[in-house]
Amino acid sequence: MARRDEARRIEELRALLRRADRAYYALAQPIMSDHEYDLLLKELADLEAEHPELDDPNSPTRRVGGAVTGGFKTVRHAAPMLSIDNTYSADEVRAWGERVARALGRDGPPAMVADPKIDGVALSLRYERGALARAVTRGDGRRGDDITPNARAIAAIPLVLGDADGPTPDVLEVRGEAFLPIRAFERINAQREAAGEDLFMNPRNACAGTLKQLDPRVVAERGVAFVAHGKGEVRPASFADRHSVFIGKVRDLGVPVNPGWRLCRSIGEVLDAIAQIDASRARAGVPIDGAVVRVDEFALQDELGATSRAPRWCIAYKFPAERKQTVLERVDFMVGKTGRITPRAVMKPVVLAGTTVRHASLFNFGEIRRKDLRLGDTVVVEKAGEIIPQVIEVVRAKRPRGAKPIRAPLTCPECGGPVEVEPPELEEKGDYESELETARLCVNPECPAQIREKLVWFAGRGQMDIDGLGEKTIDQIRASGSIPLNRFADIFRLKDHREALLALDRMGEKKVDNLLESIEQAKQRGLARVLAAMGIRHVGAATARALARLFPDIDALLKADEAQLRPKTLKKDDAQRYGLDPDPKRRPSTLLGRDTAPAVYAYLHSPQAKATFAALKEAGVDLTSREYTPPGEGPAAGSPFAGKTVVLTGALESFTRPELTELLESLGARVSGSVSKKTDLVIAGAEAGSKLDKARSLGVEVWGEKTLLERLPTGARP
Repeated sequence: MARRDEARRIEELRALLRRADRAYYALAQPIMSDHEYDLLLKELADLEAEHPELDDPNSPTRRVGGAVTGGFKTVRHAAPMLSIDNTYSADEVRAWGERVARALGRDGPPAMVADPKIDGVALSLRYERGALARAVTRGDGRRGDDITPNARAIAAIPLVLGDADGPTPDVLEVRGEAFLPIRAFERINAQREAAGEDLFMNPRNACAGTLKQLDPRVVAERGVAFVAHGKGEVRPASFADRHSVFIGKVRDLGVPVNPGWRLCRSIGEVLDAIAQIDASRARAGVPIDGAVVRVDEFALQDELGATSRAPRWCIAYKFPAERKQTVLERVDFMVGKTGRITPRAVMKPVVLAGTTVRHASLFNFGEIRRKDLRLGDTVVVEKAGEIIPQVIEVVRAKRPRGAKPIRAPLTCPECGGPVEVEPPELEEKGDYESELETARLCVNPECPAQIREKLVWFAGRGQMDIDGLGEKTIDQIRASGSIPLNRFADIFRLKDHREALLALDRMGEKKVDNLLESIEQAKQRGLARVLAAMGIRHVGAATARALARLFPDIDALLKADEAQLRPKTLKKDDAQRYGLDPDPKRRPSTLLGRDTAPAVYAYLHSPQAKATFAALKEAGVDLTSREYTPPGEGPAAGSPFAGKTVVLTGALESFTRPELTELLESLGARVSGSVSKKTDLVIAGAEAGSKLDKARSLGVEVWGEKTLLERLPTGARP
């Protein structure tokens, strides 16, 4: 075949395969068998291999690249991806319809569209000049993770939009839901069970975990699907004037849409549509947890507007959680990363909300005693929000004779170490059988169960941010037997085991090099990040930053007296002895109090903790503080926030809650989660609720976002 003929054949095959994808996924009208499709795809791949000069990044053969991603970056949505308010009754749907009608000055609501609510992960697909440019998760509604490589691996998402009756928009953002069909979910869990891995809780959990994978091949293998349900930015806006038209046009362009949508002219028709969706969801083969109802016309949507969190023109009807009876066979004790021992029910399998359920969290031992759960009991189980299986109650009438009470472990089930009971007064009384118990914890810092969980937490996003060292990779390394990974410091010595890493399954050269590079970068995160990542009880990110502002490095922290960990409570003479400001409002603030400081101090001065910090130092981890404020310096001199207790409420346009918390703490504030007489300032954004009301009742000073921006130092403004 001449080169010109081969080039023509490549274009023919690409067009034919794209048409087949559109027919299969968007129109549900296959034009060829799977076998024929595979043969054509192989022919195209062979021709492209012979002619690399004819490469096209949007070819059907290029859905899944050969390399893993280096992590996900956060990007801003062109138009916010708001959540939807939930309703749970027909009366609430009617009330919403009345509100819409009143707001529009009508006797009744306008035309509406009702469609099944797929329980998956919200995605925004951005097409530019017809080609997929970006796929972004919802995130906080304003910014999300760019997962474009993974989205390209979803066969239902077209890489290039197909032909339609009109021109393709220059920019077309399609909002929709990525999800796992029920059969795919069951197949994945069967594979995980056979491999001895933990099962996914439900299809949404499995889909979210899949989309977080750094290897797009995993996404392709698991069979993630996608349907469109809304729009983001569209240029030109004349592309569609209403939702029903928009859905039809994107379907014609090859984007799958929900086949169960229905145009409704009254609330009565809406309720009929909801009932039909509920009746059909068990046989739909996809995870459906409700119905979404929206005003059809975009101009009316704009007129109705939105709150900071949700549109007023749209509402979600959530189906009630399905309940079933089953038998409690045994209770397992699971040990988490902080040593918390959580009881987990193991029951006779029961199909609930479309999935097989055998396990349910029992939360704590106080909950077991309050419900009087016993082995062999018949129990009522439901999926709260169609997500988490819960034991609701015991069917006492079916209790068998000799049903045994569930005894909480007096030692750690993993390491045999001592346990503590919360709240502390139970521990002080030696009461290990109280209904008031909220937690039971292993206090052995070298507990093997905690080590695995703490390694996962330590390396994760928001902690040390080590790309490529997720849960699966940590398990793979630990299972190899040839690479030590039992302490935090072992992570930073993985560079000494490069060849052994390369020998692991799916650990190619590029993946290993990216991992080692990320580990090297993590060495420079500083003291606060290390402390927050270690999973120390009572030390979260805010407390870690506060400690780092108080102490210049780990050596100074380890030399500190217990009283120095709670500087706000120090008397004037003691504060001066420690080199702190006599005025407690101007002293560096930590979140440690009289009850928590002793526990943190005891851990920091345990042989195990000292050995951990010494090993981290030896491995090259920088344990100096990036936030340290020398006495008499820092924000106290000129910051309007220095020494103040600040509470945040509502939604702000300029900051996320974590961003503003970190900024205010760097300016000397203590950010609290509740309003009290000790609160100095409340910063209120849109839709502020009870905290704002309480602040006003107490006479606490309140700032809006405009005042906040005016009072921030110039360099701290967004």
